[in-house]
Amino acid sequence: MLGDYRIKGRRASEIAADIEHAVGAGRLQPGAALPPLRDLAGELGVNPNTVAAAYRLLRDRGVIETAGRKGSHIRQRPVTTPRDQVRIPVPPGARDLSAGNPDTALLPALAPAVAVAAAAGDREPVLYGHSPTDPGLISLARAGFLADGTPDGPLAVCSGSLDAIERILTTQLRPGDTVAVEDPGWGSLLDLLPALGLRPVPVRLDDHGPLPEALAEALAGGARAAIVTVRAQNPTGAALTAGRAAELRTVLAAHPGTLLIEDDHGHGMVDQPYESLAAGPDGTLTTGRWAVVRSAAKAYGPDLRLAVLIGEQEVVDLVLGRQRLDTGWVSLLLQRTVAELWRTDAAPVGRVAAAYRARRDALLGALAAHGIAAHGESGLNVWVPVPDESGVVAALVQRGWVVAPGARFRMQSPFGVRITIASLAPGEAPRLAADLAAVLASATGRSRQM
Repeated sequence: MLGDYRIKGRRASEIAADIEHAVGAGRLQPGAALPPLRDLAGELGVNPNTVAAAYRLLRDRGVIETAGRKGSHIRQRPVTTPRDQVRIPVPPGARDLSAGNPDTALLPALAPAVAVAAAAGDREPVLYGHSPTDPGLISLARAGFLADGTPDGPLAVCSGSLDAIERILTTQLRPGDTVAVEDPGWGSLLDLLPALGLRPVPVRLDDHGPLPEALAEALAGGARAAIVTVRAQNPTGAALTAGRAAELRTVLAAHPGTLLIEDDHGHGMVDQPYESLAAGPDGTLTTGRWAVVRSAAKAYGPDLRLAVLIGEQEVVDLVLGRQRLDTGWVSLLLQRTVAELWRTDAAPVGRVAAAYRARRDALLGALAAHGIAAHGESGLNVWVPVPDESGVVAALVQRGWVVAPGARFRMQSPFGVRITIASLAPGEAPRLAADLAAVLASATGRSRQM
C-alpha cells in the first residue's frame, strides 16, 4: 500500500503534516492508497476519529482524494486548496489579525496616480502591438534595483509576485524537480509548487533568513532551485543580514547551476536594507540563473496586481515569451499608476516602515514581558511558537483575537501562530500578550495533567 513508508504522528495535524511532507518529498507516490482509518489508528495507537480528522484535513488541502469504499489515495497530481482560503471565522467585535493585509491607513491615495495614468492613456491609447512595458516604470525599477546592488539585466512586468515566480519556475524547471523553500514559508508558494508538479524541500530559517547549512543540505540533495525572501519574510518576519547573505552566497556558489529566485515583496514598506544573493558587493554573480522579484501589493495595496522582476537574460526572455502566449501584457494603465506612485510616494516609505516597526516592537516587547519567545525582524507579521496551534487559535478567538494557524505556512517546522501587526495599535499589544500568555499557561497545564 505505502511500501516501506510508515506514517507517524499522534495528533491529526501531525499525521496530516507527515503525509503531506512525504508526498512533497516523493516518499509517497501519486496514486498510493492510504491505510483504512481503523488500521492506521491501531498502528499509531490513536482514536480512529483522529485519523479521520487528519484525512479530512488532507482532503481539504487537495493532497488526497476519497472514493467511498475504495478508500483514500494520494492525488495523481496533488493540487492543494489555497492555504489562505482556510479562514478562521471572525466573531462580531473580535480583532482580525490573521489576514496579512497592510494597514489601509498607511496606503497612499490612488486617485491622483490613476488620474495621471489615465491621462497618458487618453493621449496615447494602448492597442494591440503596443510595447508591453511602460518606459517610466522600467526606468524607475531598474534604478531602484541597481541602487540596491542587484546585478543588471533585462526586466519584465508580471501580475504580482506569485505570477512572476510561477512563470520563472514553469519555464526553467520540469515536473518532478525539487525546489528549496523556507519552512515556515509563504503558504501560497507552498501551494503553488505541488500544483506545478514540483517538490518542495524545506529549509530551516531564523531571524536572519535561511540557515546556510540547511540550504546547503537541500542543494546537495538535488534541489534545482531556491526561493528566498530577502526581508519581511512571511510568516516569521526574517530579514537577511549582510553576514547571512555572504554565507548563503558561498553556499549558492558551490552549486552554480541553481535557479535562484529572490522575493522582495517588502520593498517600499520596510526599513531593512536589501541584501543581494545573486551577486556579491563586488558584482560577482553567485549563480548563472537568477531573478529578483519586487511587488507593489504590500506597499500600495493588494489590488495593484503588479510585480517587476530583473534577472539573467534567458530567465527573463523565457518569462516574456510565455507571457506573450497567454495574457500578453500587464495593463499599461496599471503600470503607469505604479510608476506614478513610485515617483511621488518615495518619501513616505520611511514613515510607513517606522509605523510597522513600532507595532512589531510593541507586541514583541509585550510578549517578552510574559516570557514568550516570538519572531518579527521586519514586515507585517510576528511568528509565535506554540505547543498546539488549534487549541491556541480557538482559545484566542474566545478572547476576541483571530490569528492565523501555523499549518498554513509549515512543512516540517514546529507549531506556531502568525499574528499580523499591520493594524494592531501599540496600546493593544499588552492585552493581546496577556491573553496569549494565559492561553499558553492553560495549554501547558493541560499537557502536564495528561
